[in-house]
Amino acid sequence: MITGKPCKFAAYMKTKIFISYTALISLLLISTISGPGCANIIPPQGGPRDTIPPVLLKSNPGDSSVNFSGNKITFFFDEFVEVQNAQENLLVSPLPKITPFVDSKLKEVTVKLKDTLEPNTTYTLDFGNAIKDYTEGNVFKNFTYTFSTGKHIDSFELRGNVVLAETGKTDSTLIAILHTNPDDSAVVKDKPKYIARLDGKGNFYFKNLPEKTFYLYALKDEGGTRRYFGEKQLFAFADKPVSLQQKNEPVTLYAFAARQETQSTTTMLPSISPGIRNKPGAATADKRLKYQTTLQNNQQDLLSQFEMIFEQPLKNLDSSGIRLYTDTTYQPATDYKFVKDSTNKKLTLIYEWKENTLYHLIMDKDLAEDSAGKKLLKTDTLSFNTKKKADYGALKIRFRNLDITRNPVLLFILNQNIYKSFPMTGPDFTTSLFLPGEYELRMLYDENKNGVWDPGQFLGKRKQPELVKPIERKITVKPNWQNEFDIAL
Repeated sequence: MITGKPCKFAAYMKTKIFISYTALISLLLISTISGPGCANIIPPQGGPRDTIPPVLLKSNPGDSSVNFSGNKITFFFDEFVEVQNAQENLLVSPLPKITPFVDSKLKEVTVKLKDTLEPNTTYTLDFGNAIKDYTEGNVFKNFTYTFSTGKHIDSFELRGNVVLAETGKTDSTLIAILHTNPDDSAVVKDKPKYIARLDGKGNFYFKNLPEKTFYLYALKDEGGTRRYFGEKQLFAFADKPVSLQQKNEPVTLYAFAARQETQSTTTMLPSISPGIRNKPGAATADKRLKYQTTLQNNQQDLLSQFEMIFEQPLKNLDSSGIRLYTDTTYQPATDYKFVKDSTNKKLTLIYEWKENTLYHLIMDKDLAEDSAGKKLLKTDTLSFNTKKKADYGALKIRFRNLDITRNPVLLFILNQNIYKSFPMTGPDFTTSLFLPGEYELRMLYDENKNGVWDPGQFLGKRKQPELVKPIERKITVKPNWQNEFDIAL
């Protein structure tokens, strides 16, 4: 029996074909009307961003090869790669006289050795973070490759860490180096035999070392010479040679450089003479003696001295030309003095300040003259108030396990600078007034009892620096509050 479905199907197909032709004509009309400038080419949407570093498929010769006699090593990756700052990132141990040439092409990285290799020696190539994929820059981190010109791979290891003696912190930009020459001058004259980077925690790791005696150092290698130049360079040395065994104890090195002048943490604000205050563009301002003060918001800290810091060193100073008065009646203050520092740029007023008190500093016109011949334009008056005791907090810290025999000095660190230091004669630190804020604490072990950190001295004396140990716990001092802390060392 024949039904009506084939006829309906034929009609349906004609309708569909008609609609398709209509849609096509509509698209052509829109394209013609819009013109070529309105067509938007939308690239296909990709998946998530590639975050996977390149994968090493193989190397030629293979890793840990022995009896190596060639001068070329090729690494094959699973994607296009490039090498970033090869001369800076690639470390070869033992250190060659001529740096290898490194090249990348498509999925390959090639190392060409330019130096004659030593016989029966294990070599390590440490690429650090030099290799990354070409498209997204994902780094193939801490890649090392080892080979030997002899019959076996050396397997001795040496681990340790480097600590900054002045702060107790670490600096991962330093390098650890090994010399075989016992003379102290070797670290100055010669390049090292082996080099290792520091990780973020200051740790170093030498591997594939021969069974020898080494002399261990660490230094800041800014010029890429791997040598020690002088006392301003961060440097560390081991007290004794390291004779490698199957199992070696980790070695801690304490890096130091010549002590830098500690800058005041107080923000210096410019003090302007009344006659020039409203005329910042006046020509006379260039002829005026310029200085800054340690006042904050026109207030004097009760716990520190007032300082004037001059733009140029002073050529002449008449200390009788500057006087201190108090209150609105300008009562002369007593028992104060001014002290000039060795640079002739800083003048300090030493005085026992009273809280919440108005002071006036009157400076005569001929008070001082700097090296540029500048003077005050007229007699100048600087008025300011001292803070209240309520602006400060009382502070008590109890230290457990504090070794008094090591002459500890408690350091308060504010904004990365030493704010105050106090020699400890017992386990407790107590003061009725302390500047509010959040403080990092450190303990200086002061061998010579001079109250400040002293660097070491390598050449001639081989004297290690004094040590500063950071205290993990920070403290927050609140104003008008009895702040008490109990800290175990």
